[in-house]
Amino acid sequence: MARFSKNLLFSNDIAIDLGTANTLVYVRGRGVVINEPSVVAVNDKTHQVVAVGKEAKTMLGKTPSHIRVVRPLSHGVISDFEVTEELLTYLIHKAQNGRARFFGPRVVIGVPTGVTNVQSRAVRDAARNAGAREAIIVEEAVAGAIGAKLPVSEAVGTMVLDIGGGTADISIISLNGVVASKSSHVAGDRFNENIIEFVKNEFKLGIGERTAEDVKIAIGAVVPLSEILSHNVRGRDFATGLPREVLLTDSHIRSALTPSLDALMEAMKEVIEATPPELLSDVLERGVTVFGGGALLRGLPQILAKMLGVAVKVAPDPLSAVVRGAGMITEDPAPYADFFINEEDILSEA
Repeated sequence: MARFSKNLLFSNDIAIDLGTANTLVYVRGRGVVINEPSVVAVNDKTHQVVAVGKEAKTMLGKTPSHIRVVRPLSHGVISDFEVTEELLTYLIHKAQNGRARFFGPRVVIGVPTGVTNVQSRAVRDAARNAGAREAIIVEEAVAGAIGAKLPVSEAVGTMVLDIGGGTADISIISLNGVVASKSSHVAGDRFNENIIEFVKNEFKLGIGERTAEDVKIAIGAVVPLSEILSHNVRGRDFATGLPREVLLTDSHIRSALTPSLDALMEAMKEVIEATPPELLSDVLERGVTVFGGGALLRGLPQILAKMLGVAVKVAPDPLSAVVRGAGMITEDPAPYADFFINEEDILSEA
């Protein structure tokens, strides 16, 4: 077990759920203080950042050619290092109420299951360049399990499913360790792509990513509902090139998402097949806990329970489970040290 000296804990320690779609920030002693889209607008003429977070997201699809609206993370890992630095700098500065401190904060960051050493190093370097004095990297599924107050340190099998924007992470956790895990790209962004493709094929209408996201939130469902949900969608008619409006219902979204749900189920089965029988009996008894934005999809627990044959429940406040778990690590990192990625590097550099 790693040893942490008393001077490692500072009042401005920060936890970050660095997501493909949204980034949440937790400040030690204050709780979750920021929930912003992981979006940055850059002026290519001046090479300066124009907007970050919510303000930048409003610019998606509406900017002139010299302004780029970038999502610097793809499938939960950094795809644009410099822009990620700008995003983290903005978030860390905002989390500290704009006050510069002599010591930068210690930052705990969640990353998808199975990231490579190069990818985790990129996250750590970006955080340090953004002002962190040290970055601790932990898998998002583990952080979410901690945030959901599941018994990760006990000798029982705990199965979790974290459906974020870019990845869905599935893990079996026992005795402060990950026994089996898998990361899948079937997550929120893929659901949006499914909706865009369905509207294109079914109605010959072109819609954008923001519209698909709005539809998913408004009427997204994976089981038949007692009341039909509907949502008007405007897009470009492929035949005429002119604007047109169609009415989508929850049954349309159900049809659109079926292939992705099947793929997600296959990924979960792979993890189950790699789990020792004793832990599998715990999963059968205790069920699966789901968190992340995808957990809010209507009917998801019911359909997963039917397909897996085990109880499935959604964690309280599923959107913030990962950042709350990372926040608990900032409060007292020692009990969770076995979960840290490249822990030997972190401790040698502390």
